[in-house]
Amino acid sequence: MRSNTITQEHEADVASVAAVFGDASRVRVLLALGDGRRLPASVLAAEAGISPSTASAHLARLLQAGLVTVENHGRHRYYRLSGPEVSDVLEALARVAPPKAVRSLREGTRAAQLRRCRTCYDHLAGRLGVALMDALLAGGVLSGGDGRYREETADLDRPSAYGRDVAYELTEHGRRMLTEFGVDPDELPRRRPAIRYCVDWSEQRHHLSGALGAALTGRLFALGWIRRGDARRVVRITDEGRAGMVRTFGIPENWDAPPA
Repeated sequence: MRSNTITQEHEADVASVAAVFGDASRVRVLLALGDGRRLPASVLAAEAGISPSTASAHLARLLQAGLVTVENHGRHRYYRLSGPEVSDVLEALARVAPPKAVRSLREGTRAAQLRRCRTCYDHLAGRLGVALMDALLAGGVLSGGDGRYREETADLDRPSAYGRDVAYELTEHGRRMLTEFGVDPDELPRRRPAIRYCVDWSEQRHHLSGALGAALTGRLFALGWIRRGDARRVVRITDEGRAGMVRTFGIPENWDAPPA
């Protein structure tokens, strides 16, 4: 009898939490956070394919349910899962859920396209942007870091923002190489830092920004190596661009393979 009393007193309110998981957009928000990232509402809205105002409403519901937490960094608010048990629930639901029918090509591919290659303001981001940064470092064009974001040792760096912890520099070899490619470092606009980096929100690694990142991206567009996609910020790499970036920068041919 005592055992039954304790069970009743401590019975979990499963139904209220299950109701939160019952909305597809909220689940997409949770899935975007499922790998432990901290992301702002604007990024979560893009990942979930919903408006910023809708994302804010869903995040308020998720906060109320205790499924996410929020951290303030200056003017920015970053959301993350409240604990690994939330990911465990998502994985358990995925195991018993039927396959989801893709109602449109736009719905099925936009998120994947953004992760693969997109613009971040005026420079390349996503898997291609990170691969380019890695290649510039491996090829001795840039020096000063390894392109990795490590949350446990980060001081000023945070996800989805300009980086501040690493001071990348253009090498003499890099200056000659980029000039030959059609990007003259001496002609970069003086109104902004020449070399900066962002912590890429989808890859959680560094991609090149600043005036050099913008100029290099502009050159890739001018050569026809990359083109604007159908959706906002989505970028497509052409066949010529794929071969050219492998040949010129040493980007691995399998740069767009999903992470293992």
